[in-house]
Amino acid sequence: MKIVIGCDHAGFAIKNAVKAHIESKGYEVVDVGTYSTDSCHYPVYAHAACEKILSGECALGILICGTGIGMSMAANKHNGIRAACCSDTFSARLTREHNDANLLCFGERVVGIGLALDLCDAFLGATYLNNGNHVTRVAMLKDIENGTF
Repeated sequence: MKIVIGCDHAGFAIKNAVKAHIESKGYEVVDVGTYSTDSCHYPVYAHAACEKILSGECALGILICGTGIGMSMAANKHNGIRAACCSDTFSARLTREHNDANLLCFGERVVGIGLALDLCDAFLGATYLNNGNHVTRVAMLKDIENGTF
């Protein structure tokens, strides 16, 4: 499975560790930047990651900024993206299982490296349950996106 990863300057220090970790698990990683701690704008990298998912090049993604909030807000502006900002593994797992989230966001200033790797494992290791109320609710999210709710 191909995973896209991106960050802004506030997520740069943790990005390479996350990238190496998920590659060690057998995932192919597409890195859309940033590539330094120079100040930059998170919407640029959120958009680049979303484009990789929406085009089908990547199945899932991970975005990192200072809190994870900005990245999740920018990503969720894209029709077809369901980004979740998580700082605990229970939420990271359930957002895949229940919400069919395709982007995990978190903040370098909120979680340490150990928890960041655990969040990635929980998110990437989970599968959308695709049954019952989960299907109904994800369909309702799509209707909201399309203005047909």
